This record gives sequence, C-alpha cells and structure tokens, in this order.
Amino acid sequence: MAKRPIDYLPADFAVRRDISLCTNCRICEKECANGVHFFDEKRQLMKSDAAKCVNCQRCVAVCPTGALQITDAPSAFRQNANWQDATIKEIYKQAATGGVLLSSMGNPNPLPVYWDRILVNASQVTNPPIDPLREPMETRVFLGKKPTAVSRRADGSLDAALPPQLTLSMPVMFSAMSYGSISYNAHESLARAAKEIGILYNTGEGGLHEDFYCYGENTVVQVASGRFGVHKGYLNAGAAIEVKMGQGAKPGIGGHLPGTKIVGDIAKTRMIPEGSDAISPAPHHDIYSIEDLRQLVYSLKETTHYKKPVIVKVAAVHNIAAIASGIARSGADIIAIDGFRGGTGAAPTRIRDNVGIPIELALAAVDQRLRDEGIRGTVSLIAGGSIRSAADVVKAVALGADACYIATAALLAMGCHLCRNCQSGNCNWGIATQRPELVARLDPDVGAARLVNLMTAWRHEIKEMMGGMGINSIEALRGNRAMLRGVGLTDSELAILGIAHAGA
Repeated sequence: MAKRPIDYLPADFAVRRDISLCTNCRICEKECANGVHFFDEKRQLMKSDAAKCVNCQRCVAVCPTGALQITDAPSAFRQNANWQDATIKEIYKQAATGGVLLSSMGNPNPLPVYWDRILVNASQVTNPPIDPLREPMETRVFLGKKPTAVSRRADGSLDAALPPQLTLSMPVMFSAMSYGSISYNAHESLARAAKEIGILYNTGEGGLHEDFYCYGENTVVQVASGRFGVHKGYLNAGAAIEVKMGQGAKPGIGGHLPGTKIVGDIAKTRMIPEGSDAISPAPHHDIYSIEDLRQLVYSLKETTHYKKPVIVKVAAVHNIAAIASGIARSGADIIAIDGFRGGTGAAPTRIRDNVGIPIELALAAVDQRLRDEGIRGTVSLIAGGSIRSAADVVKAVALGADACYIATAALLAMGCHLCRNCQSGNCNWGIATQRPELVARLDPDVGAARLVNLMTAWRHEIKEMMGGMGINSIEALRGNRAMLRGVGLTDSELAILGIAHAGA
C-alpha cells in the first residue's frame, strides 16, 4: 500500500469554535462554500477543517450565537528574516503541483504606500479656508480633450464646440471588473450606483450583458487583446471606449478567466463557447507601435461616429512618461494609468508582487512630462491602483489626475472581505463567483445602496479637504502640487512627485 504523501503546508488560519455557545444549527456549514465546517454524526457536534479556510469571515458574520472566531494559525515555521513563512509555503505549493502560483486582489507586500507619506496643506489667515456647508464647492469633472486656444467663427461668435466629453459628478469612477470575474449581481450593483451618483463604471474585458445596455450613459466599454464580447452594438452602447493595453496587477501579460466561470450568459456575452478558458493574449496582435495604436483609436472613433471619447489604459512601468506622451499623440482622449497595487481576479503571484511601479510616482511623472511637452490639455488622466479613500483621491488630483478609478474599495463596500481567493469562484459574499446559490447572497438593492453611500461620504470628504485648502473646485486642485508635502521620502522621491518636504 502506497504511503500517503506528507502535506508540508500547515493551515493558514485557525477556526475556533466555542462549544458552550455552538447550538449545532449548521448555518456555518450551509454558508461556507469551501467546505470548512461539517457535522460529526458520531460525536454530534460541529467540526472544522481549517486547511480549507480562506478567512472570508462569512461564518463569523452569520453565526447566530457568536460561537466562531477565525484567527491566524498558531503554527509557524522557525523565524527567518530571509526565508519567511509566505516564501516557504509558496515553494512547498510549487514543489507539490509544478504549477504557477496564482493570486487575487492587489499586492499585499509591505512596500511604500506613497499616499501615506504625502500630507495636504491647509489654508489659514492669509488665505482663508472655504466652508463647504455654506459656500459652493464644485466636484464635477469633465474628461476628454480640451481646446488649446479660444477660437471664433467668421461672425465673431465664440466657437465653443468641444470633442466628446465625459461628465462626472465627482472625480471617481468604478474600474474595470469583467462580467465573469464578478457576478451578475455585482455588475448590476455597480451600474445602478454609477447612474444614481452620476459617474461611470467599466465593463472590463468581458463584454456587456444585454440587461445592462440601459445604463449605457454611465458605462465605459472595454476593448482588450482578446476582443471578448466586442461588436458594433457593444461599442456604441457605452459613453466611452477603453482600450486595455495593460493593468497594474499583471503588466506585460494578458487576462485569464477559467472555463469554470464561462457559463450561461457569460459565454453568450463574451461570445465564446461555454466552459472554454478566456485567455487574452499579452499584446494586441494589431498593435506594436504608437502608429498601430493610433489606427485602432481612430477605427473606434469612426465606428462610433466620433461621439465617444477613447481611453487607453496602461500599467504603470518605468518608462510610463514616454509611453503616455506617445498615447497623447495617438488621438486618445483619456489615458488611464494603473499602478502595481491594482487588484485583479487572478494574476501570477510573481508578476503581481514584482512587476510595475507605484501609481503615485507614475502619475506625477506623466503629468509633468505632458506639461513639459505642452500637451497636457490634449488628454485627461485617470489614476488607479489602490485608491483607498477620499484623501487618496484628493492627493491624486493634486499630483495631476483628472479622476481616479476604484475597484477594491467598491468591492469592499459590497461586502468583500479581501480573502484573496477570487480565482476559486467560491466567493462566499456573492461577488467573485458564478455559482447561483452564492451569487444570490449579494442583493443588488443592498449593493447599489452601499456603493452610493460610500461615494456620498467620499464626496463630502473631498469637499471638506478642498475647503480646508482654500480651493473650491476640482479644476483648481488638479496638478496643484504646492498643496502637498512629503514625509519620510528621499530627495529623489520628492523630485519625482514634484512636492516639497513637510516644513519646507
């Protein structure tokens, strides 16, 4: 009889059950999609398999008696500054499977978060602050090309014609999350919230479900390298078109949605066979230069009768300023830059954790390069890659962004607990799953309402922060780096960000 191989991997989490409180109601067993909890018929009590736990906290939230607690596992490898627990576990996993490690969400490593090292200036005495409760405060944003000069018609009247613009009630948009990577109910929550708030949400590279065409005025449709779900009706359905060249969580590679998630309407929407993997190529096979990109940009404009702005999305990499300069000259109306902390449903762990640069440095470098070249007004800039709060939005705008993309914050608002297991399809909160019984756990009424609440709160906070700076409009804040100061940053970092040290 062959020996059972040793499992070198201890459980990441410990499931603690207070027997004095547990009533054997088995709700935890029913609610856990990972099979952690089960009833021991012999002993007539609930037990747990901690090895299957991803710490989604669903069981803790639904337990009627508060009998459950999930903690970090007490077992740990011998402390070693070089060979840490996570590194050892990754080697054990690859030694057992021979596979590439996959991870969800954004980079969790303790690298510098520049937002937390940037402070905002406040106005006092000589430049009084503005009270947003009693004085007008403009948070609207207009995205798209702006004229470089005022022109007049032959009769002397002002020629006010503008290229197509996107109007946002505040400088925030819901970032790309494709139908398939997240559920129908999650997409509905995003679409409904975007419409109510007066902002836009992005379809991602999975096409647009026919039920959501009615939200077209608040939709950005995406064209990625796989062209999934792309057709003329789709391109004309949204308010803008985004060409995805790359994303922060996995620069240099394409997307991958496993066939287990390509079911029913997802297959129909993506226009691929049910059960087949949706693998996007690393490059667009018709784009190998800025000239090729320009051709696609104008093809999309031609298809939509020049009525919709075109966004080009790229990952933040070391030469992002030069790349953005080329994109600005390609005819694109908006550039979206995604930093290395950007989330995703699934990415190779090594790429997610080691490729790309922070959005803060990339954004500042791009804004300055476009200003130096005198073409900043030809494009708008959207920054993404772990925008966590209204303060991050304010700092991003001051560094040069016209608006920000958010995704993980939106997922958290809908109930996500950052268990980083999206690729499994077993999301206990009904977000990153296609299992009908799990999808039903996210009520779109509740999801949309929570997203609206979050954005309402952020808009109030943005107004408060701008008021404290003595600024009454997003336009006056954009690129106003004089209102920022750095702490704990090197001279090189301060120079790239274009801000002075606190106290200077």
